[in-house]
Amino acid sequence: MIDRSTKKPLYVSTDGNAGPYIMATVQQIASVRKLLDANNISYWVDEDAVSFDGKPYVTVVNLGHGSDAENVQKILDNAS
Repeated sequence: MIDRSTKKPLYVSTDGNAGPYIMATVQQIASVRKLLDANNISYWVDEDAVSFDGKPYVTVVNLGHGSDAENVQKILDNAS
């Protein structure tokens, strides 16, 4: 799945202590949720969204500590 604002692939980040997560624009959250739901991936979306330097608002899709980050990345990569 391509980030509409950066034109780069969305990716699962594993840095930090919170567990794997995906950062996506607010406009793309519905598509990300639909993809994760279709693949029975557990997640929750942060209530807050932020914008830096006038760029589109971005929020975090948390996958949790038990998530298979590599599998979720494959799902994102194979999405059109």
